Amino acid sequence: MWELSKDTGLAEKEMRVTFRETLECLMGENKKVLAFEADLGGASHFAKIKATYPDNFVQMGISEANMVGVAATTSMRGFVPFIHTFSPFASRRVADQVYLTGAYAQNTLNIFGSDPGICAAANGGTHTTFEDIALYRAIPEVQVFAPADNVQLEWLIKEVTNRKGVHYIRANRKAVSRIYQEGSTFEIGKGNVIRQGTDVLLLTMGVLVREALDAAEELEKEGISVEVIDMFTIKPLDKELILREMRGKKLVVTFENHNIINGLGSAVAEVMADAGSGIPLKRMGVMDRFGQVGSFDFLKEEYGLTKAHVKHVVYEFMK
Repeated sequence: MWELSKDTGLAEKEMRVTFRETLECLMGENKKVLAFEADLGGASHFAKIKATYPDNFVQMGISEANMVGVAATTSMRGFVPFIHTFSPFASRRVADQVYLTGAYAQNTLNIFGSDPGICAAANGGTHTTFEDIALYRAIPEVQVFAPADNVQLEWLIKEVTNRKGVHYIRANRKAVSRIYQEGSTFEIGKGNVIRQGTDVLLLTMGVLVREALDAAEELEKEGISVEVIDMFTIKPLDKELILREMRGKKLVVTFENHNIINGLGSAVAEVMADAGSGIPLKRMGVMDRFGQVGSFDFLKEEYGLTKAHVKHVVYEFMK
C-alpha cells in the first residue's frame, strides 16, 4: 500500500543515487544482478558500483547498441541486467537492438533512460527525448514506467528484478519532489488516485506529478474539484481505472513530459475512444517539438508543463 508524503519539498537524495544504492543492495543479495554503463558512469553514479561490486559492473564505452545486445545475452545465462544511458540513447539509438535481442528474443532487459524530456535541461536538443514512450509503447510486451519520486523508483527497481522481459524506466537523475511516504508499495499496471475530485480527471506521471497536485489544490480554492491519478505504469495501462474514474467528470486532462503524439495522452485517448465515452479530453504535453538548451524551470514554461498551464486549460473549459 502507498501513502502520500507529508513533506512536499525536494528529496535530499538524487534519483540516480537511489538507483545506484538500490542496485548495490540487490547485488549484495544476488550476485547475478549486473549494471551496464555506456561511458556515463559519472552521470549515473553507476561507476561507484565498481568500487563495491567490481564483478557486477560492466563498462561498455560509447556503444549503446552493443551494450543492449550484450546485456540481453547475459540474461540467457540467468543474469539480471540493468543498463543506463540518457533517455534518447536508451530509446532512439537502440530501438532495433531492444526490439530484436530483447523483446523478440524473449530476453530480459531493465533499462534506465535518465533525464527524459525537459529533464535534459542544459544538455540541449540532441540529448532531449520527447518520443521515448512512443517508441517503447510500440514494441510488443515491453513494460514502460515513469516513477514520480525516489520511493516509487526504489520499489520499481526491486520489483522488476524478479520479472522477466523488457522494462523501460524513464526518470530524472537529479532530486525531485517527494510524493510518497517511505515504505510505500505499488502495483505494476495499476494507477494511483492520489487526489479525489468530482469535476475534472487529471492523469499524469513522473516529474510532473507535483505540478499536477499543486494545480489541483489551487483549482479547489476556485471551486473546481480535480481528481489526480499518478499513472506511473504507462504500459500496461490501467484501463479499468481510467474508465471508472472518468465517469461523471466534465473533462479529462492528460499532462506529460513527452510529445502528445503516442504518449500517455494517446494511450488514454485510445481507451476513451474504444469505450465511446463522449467525455472531452485535453492532452497537455509537448506539441510535436524538438528539445532545446535551457534550465529545467525555463523549459517547463517554454513547453507549457506548469501548474499555471494546467489551471488555464481547466479554467477555459469550465467557463
